[in-house]
Amino acid sequence: MEALAEALRGALGLILTADHALVEIVWLSLTVSLSAVVFATLLGLPLGAAIAIARFPGRRAIVVLLNALMGLPPVVVGLFVYLMLSLAGPLGALGLLFTPPAMVIAQAILILPIIAALCRQAVEDAWLEYEEQLRSLGARGADAALTLVWDIRFSLLTAVL
Repeated sequence: MEALAEALRGALGLILTADHALVEIVWLSLTVSLSAVVFATLLGLPLGAAIAIARFPGRRAIVVLLNALMGLPPVVVGLFVYLMLSLAGPLGALGLLFTPPAMVIAQAILILPIIAALCRQAVEDAWLEYEEQLRSLGARGADAALTLVWDIRFSLLTAVL
C-alpha cells in the first residue's frame, strides 16, 4: 500500500511540475493518435460512402468483412505492421520500424474499418431517405455521395470522434 501511495505522489509531482519528458511523451501520443485519425478519416469516409451508394456483386461480403474488421485485435495489427516494416519485410528498407510513423500506420489500420463501417451505415440510411430526391435532381454516383456526406456531416463527425 505504501508503494502505491509513493507512486501516486511521484506521478502527481511529474504532472504538477510539467516534467519535460512527460510533456514530450504526451505530445507524441497525441500527435500519433490524431495523425492516425486524420489518415483513417481521409480513407474511411470515401470508402464507406462508396460502399453505401454503389451496388455491385460482392457488396454484402465487403460489408460483412468491414464490420468484422471493426473487432480487429491490436496485437494482430501490431504483428502485421512489424512483419511489414522489419528488415526482412517488404517495407523494411524504409527504416520505419519502432518510429512514430509506424505507430501512425498501425493505429490507422485499427481505426479505418471503424470509421468506414460507421460512415457506410450513416450514408446508407440517408441514401434510403434521399435517393429518389437526389435522382430526380440528377445527382448520381460521386455527386450523390458527396451531397449525402455533407448532409450527414454531424453524424460522420460522431463516427470520427
